[in-house]
Amino acid sequence: MGYKNAGSVFPADLLEVIQQYIDGEYIYIPRKAENKRRWGEVKNSCQYIQERNEIIFSQYRNGISVRDIANCNYLSPKTIYKILADRKNQG
Repeated sequence: MGYKNAGSVFPADLLEVIQQYIDGEYIYIPRKAENKRRWGEVKNSCQYIQERNEIIFSQYRNGISVRDIANCNYLSPKTIYKILADRKNQG
């Protein structure tokens, strides 16, 4: 998300109307519905986390302790248990 100066984006008359509602403060203008993207879509974060979670589940099935998996992945044991539960529920 980037910030733009409203004075350089909006026509003066529209800017005056907006200033009647909010003057000198930040405002978030949401994307149009057709332009929305799912979380992780831009930087492939979602795919990275899915792959990481698959590796964690594989490590667990191979007998590595939750504590060791957590330490190697810089996550808490509680987070590892959540990942394992999620993967077990997926089948």
